[in-house]
Amino acid sequence: MARKITYQQAITEAIASEMERDPTVVIMGEDIAGGMGAPGEDDAWGGVLGVTKGLYAKYPGRVIDTPISESAYVGAAAGAAASGLRPIAELMFVDFLGVCLDQIFNQAAKFRYMFGGKAETPMVVRTMYGAGIRAASQHSQALYPIFTHIPGLKVVLPSNPYDAKGLLIQAIRDDDPVIFLEHKVLYTLEGDVPEESYTIPFGEASIVREGGDVTVVALGRMVQFAREAAEELAGEGIECEVVDPRTTSPLDEDTILESVENTGRLVVVDESGPRCGMAADIVARVAQEAWSELKAPPRMVTPPHTPVPFAPVLEDAYVPTPEGIAAAIRETTGTPVA
Repeated sequence: MARKITYQQAITEAIASEMERDPTVVIMGEDIAGGMGAPGEDDAWGGVLGVTKGLYAKYPGRVIDTPISESAYVGAAAGAAASGLRPIAELMFVDFLGVCLDQIFNQAAKFRYMFGGKAETPMVVRTMYGAGIRAASQHSQALYPIFTHIPGLKVVLPSNPYDAKGLLIQAIRDDDPVIFLEHKVLYTLEGDVPEESYTIPFGEASIVREGGDVTVVALGRMVQFAREAAEELAGEGIECEVVDPRTTSPLDEDTILESVENTGRLVVVDESGPRCGMAADIVARVAQEAWSELKAPPRMVTPPHTPVPFAPVLEDAYVPTPEGIAAAIRETTGTPVA
């Protein structure tokens, strides 16, 4: 039975249900149980934004506070995964990946390959990303293209509460390392989510909205903005097909290409930067595989190639908007502003 809960609650529910089902699931990170030396249950934080609050008391010994050393606990998670546990390592902000990148891309991502397919590394790195809460350049980036570039990692970007629960359960059960990225601004987004456990397979995009005039591929928070733009443009006679890839590795290229073959036009909306980002990657794939189907040049809607600003007016200008997405779609379809 479905009921409305938030994106944040869906994530907590997914973790709790898997910890209940499987005693090898453990979670570790900074301040998830209150901080080193804290008295315990009454002080449990559940992470910097309280996403895992309530789990510490329910699963004693399996919610582990760590020192402020991402390299230590992400490395420990990789070793624990190779040794039979299913650890969830909470990297407080994706911006901190530089501290533990070696443990992720030189170790966990390569274990299966380096050991002839015999090694399994069922670990999940949960992390927050994205601009919009005035957290400045070191806590607001969208760095999922870096993980997507690395063979051996699976990369997940849920855009709504339903997908957040199903994709996280799938991630915890997966036998390979998964980077699970949660947009900070989406935590309060509500949606229908079943009470029971369910999984969503990786590499299967969601058609959020059907339309025959232009394909709009959007990732993470940008799915909500793309949908807003599509609803506005429907009043102008432009029907957009909005595609949410859900995962960037594996990427559901077939669904994207089928949509472009139907519409003949492509706009990609991505909160990561314009250089070597997901928008550039998807546009390149479509240009290579569906060039003869295109009626117009593909367009990218991304932030500028700059750090995320702290000043509110500049941060608002940095993040793609529904208005900016609508403008790009009008240009692609050759439609003047109504």
